[in-house]
Order: sequence, then structure tokens, then C-alpha cells
Amino acid sequence: MPENSTAKASPRRVVIAIDGPAGAGKSTVAKRLAARLGFLYIDTGAMYRAVALWAQRAGISWDNPQALEELALAADIQLESDPTRVFLNGEEVTEAIREPGISQGASKVSALGGVRRALVDKQREMAQSASVVMEGRDIGTVVFPDAAVKIFLDADPKERAGRRMLELRAKAASAPPAGEVLREIRERDDRDRNRAESPLVQAPDAELVDTTGLSIEEVEETILKIVRARTSNGSEMH
Repeated sequence: MPENSTAKASPRRVVIAIDGPAGAGKSTVAKRLAARLGFLYIDTGAMYRAVALWAQRAGISWDNPQALEELALAADIQLESDPTRVFLNGEEVTEAIREPGISQGASKVSALGGVRRALVDKQREMAQSASVVMEGRDIGTVVFPDAAVKIFLDADPKERAGRRMLELRAKAASAPPAGEVLREIRERDDRDRNRAESPLVQAPDAELVDTTGLSIEEVEETILKIVRARTSNGSEMH
């Protein structure tokens, strides 16, 4: 299915699309929502990271569009919830795709049209068998423009950089200087918002949720209210 075509999930399924820039809190809140509603959590960013990881291991440059598209088409990517796990060609890579450097590789890989089209097809397939909470940067605009619920999460760049610092410190004894993390966040924002293929934009019918200064619990409750307002029985969906 071409990436620019309209895709609809099965009428028995519900798609909650959460988009936004790096560090806005998409992954954390999407996991919580999926668990709360009994939905499948789909981290599309993990899929791009998996392709970037495979390329790195295979010695393929992140600037090689044709080879990366072939990898994306061939990749067998499986996502599991509760606990969240990522599998690439049968191997669990949950931790490996979060290794330093893979984030930048994923940003480069995700800017390639061929890679995006290949993974968008896989993302749409995932939503055919279950109700999902899917997060990324083009879910409500490209992957599922007819999603029942669309959320655009954002936050001040400095706060997003601070969250990223906490994540890095939780995984390692040391972390890059705060200024470097903020610079990387802003560079990522620039790439995501200005790329030719599926740039990061808020869908016209998406609800903007600014997470600056909010706790994760407050963000979760805000989105749940939106879900229930946009569906007939948001608290009982399966």
C-alpha cells in the first residue's frame, strides 16, 4: 500500500495515534495508556532503530538509501507489550536499539522515503489484528490519518532535554553535558520537521497536549479524557 494512501484500521479496532518531537513523553505515556486500555503498544521509533541497528551490524552506511530500504523490507520486526520487548529477525534487541549512537542513526534512516514506506506498511498490518496505541512522528498524518484519536504531544525543548538527561543517567554512570543533549534535541527537531518525507507536523484534527511542567499521571489523565470524548466507550475498549 503506498504511503500516501488513506489507511483505515478494522472498524472493530481502535487506533490511538500519538505524535510529537523527541523527549515529549510519547513512549512513556503511550505504554501507560496501552496498559490501561488493554491495547497493543507500538513504538514506531523502535522499528526505525531496529533498521539502523541492523545496518550498523551489517556495515551499511546510514546514508545508503537503497541498501537501507532493502533492509527495511526484509526486516522481521515484532513488538510485544507488558513487558515491552522488540525483536529483530527473531532476536530480542530491546536494549541494543537504545545503545548510544543508534538514536542519531534512526533519525537519518527515518528520513528516507523507501524505509518509511516499508515500515508504514508493517505498522498498518500490526493495527489490523488489535486495537493499538501507536506513537511516532507521522502516525496521525500518514500512517493512520483516520485514527479515532489523535494526540500531538509537545514540551519546551529545555524540558525535553532534561528528560533525556534523566534517561541517560538512569542507564549509565555518566551522561553528555546538558548543553550537548539540548543541541542534539534541537538538531533532531530540525531534521524531523524539515525532512522531505513525512515531516513532523500536527494533524489538523489532533489534540495538542503540552506536557511542560506536567507529571506523567497528569498527561495520562488528560489523554484519557480525550480518548473517552472521541469514542463511545473509551473506558471499556478492547
